[in-house]
Amino acid sequence: MDIQALTATIKDIAIPGKGILAADESNSTIAKRFDTIHVESTEENRRAYRDLLFSTPHLNDYIAGVILFEETLYQHTVNGTPFPTLLSQNGIVPGIKVDKGLISLKASPDEKITQGLDDLAARLMEYKKAGARFAKWRAVYQISDTLPSQSAVDANADMLAHYAALCQKTGIVPIVEPEVLMDGNHSIDRCFDVTKNVQIAVFKALAEYNVKLELMILKPNMVISGKEAENQASIEEVAKKTIGLFRETVPATVPTINFLSGGQSDELATAHLNAINKIGNLPWNLSFSYGRALQSPALKAWQGKMENVKLAQEALLKRAKLNGFASEGKYKNNME
Repeated sequence: MDIQALTATIKDIAIPGKGILAADESNSTIAKRFDTIHVESTEENRRAYRDLLFSTPHLNDYIAGVILFEETLYQHTVNGTPFPTLLSQNGIVPGIKVDKGLISLKASPDEKITQGLDDLAARLMEYKKAGARFAKWRAVYQISDTLPSQSAVDANADMLAHYAALCQKTGIVPIVEPEVLMDGNHSIDRCFDVTKNVQIAVFKALAEYNVKLELMILKPNMVISGKEAENQASIEEVAKKTIGLFRETVPATVPTINFLSGGQSDELATAHLNAINKIGNLPWNLSFSYGRALQSPALKAWQGKMENVKLAQEALLKRAKLNGFASEGKYKNNME
């Protein structure tokens, strides 16, 4: 384990006022995003779009790291500079999504387990050679009156911990992402209970695999009402419940918690992050690792056209800046 390299990566990412841009959409996911602007998901269009994002002037003022998809890790700018090199030159740490998506859990076919462990050790070595300094593995948990099952909670926790241990052994910082989904009509209290159970299982598994908590990043969901719930919790309640939960479940040795947006609107994801940071006096850096909540204004502005690149970059930078402010509790609605 290269403690020095891992420590340097944490230091370069866990910077107050900066977050992580998740640009690791699989080809099927990016195709859905491109469909909304009537752009075909060809390799060149995907390359051009990521080039637009990563070459945004002053992005490193608010973005400390970028999660890449495997295809993107090996792509280049139009001038031939590999994307990891471009990011590093601009003071942004390149990372890589390493899981291979979701499959049904044998013990509970309605639930999902993440795959990709089989050849992960070898892939991590290749990704490191290509410039990746951190990685991401996502586990998902559905909420209903009976789900998630304990078998799904435990199986995903084991996978996350195994992945994190392999990353650290390779000298790559793991992002541990246990995502309790917003889908459903559950209350914020139900989300609290499920997320608590998930976090307890994850940290138990991390201990069993001897993962060094000070050399990992936690990417959790906020404690929030289900999307279809009639009663939507207020911004203040989301912040209070989220921090209350983390005080119970997340050790102070974890250096940074970078929230996922999980389907929240751009503005709401920013407002929630801001309210969380306003609570203050907490042991962790509290920031963001957003995908759609950072990218959607840029995607809409771009429309697949070269002449819109500058406009799209300005839209991305604005969103990044607002979330940068929110990660220090300095965001205000009138900044929108």
